[in-house]
Amino acid sequence: MNETSIVVSGLRKRFGPTLALDGMSFTVGPGQVTGFAGPNGAGKSTTMRIVLGLDAPDEGSALVGGRPYRSLPCPLRVVGSLLDAGALQPGRTARNHLLWLAHSQGLTAARVDQVLEQAGLTGVARRRAGGFSLGMRQRLGIAAAMLGDPPVLMLDEPFNGMDPEGIVWIRGFLRALAAEGRAVLLSTHLMSELQDTADHVVLVGRGRVLADRTMPELLARHGSLERAYLELTRDAVEFRAAGSPEASR
Repeated sequence: MNETSIVVSGLRKRFGPTLALDGMSFTVGPGQVTGFAGPNGAGKSTTMRIVLGLDAPDEGSALVGGRPYRSLPCPLRVVGSLLDAGALQPGRTARNHLLWLAHSQGLTAARVDQVLEQAGLTGVARRRAGGFSLGMRQRLGIAAAMLGDPPVLMLDEPFNGMDPEGIVWIRGFLRALAAEGRAVLLSTHLMSELQDTADHVVLVGRGRVLADRTMPELLARHGSLERAYLELTRDAVEFRAAGSPEASR
């Protein structure tokens, strides 16, 4: 098993009567950005939470570098994640927020300053995070994900709240991380950004994988990622307004 990978195998998960995952299986390999996309309720967040040990599956497994997340002695050194940019103590400064995380993993203050610079936050490091815009909180979340210099990254909707400069920065940053040999899982609803960033795409719906293809394969067949998404997830959308482009199909 490659140490730089996420392997999801046969995940099934129920929440009461709702089947959230129905045999979800895919691999995020090294050296590429893997896009993870699907309609609301498709199982993306549940899958990512299971990978990070925040939820337990009813069946199946999710391994990071060949091991369950909960068995990792220093998880931030293996996988960095951003699931919720608002998950911070608003009274702490950006630097103190990262210092708290760093100390929990035996990481240094020097590393905190390095990731603040990477994320473009050096100038606001001593400002309270509660006063940050959503885009700045996203940058702080990415800085936190990078603290342990991990070989695996998982980011959920990192483009939200970003201005155009921030979007261009994230796009280039993620591609640079993949070029270093890291495995990057990127979940987003923004198909245009995913098309410009990802090398490989996993499209999901109703808790199952609908397509697991390289970006060139999807584009060759469908013309654009947006068209691929609409065509492949057509029957997996929970709610559709009358008169929408797919409603009459």
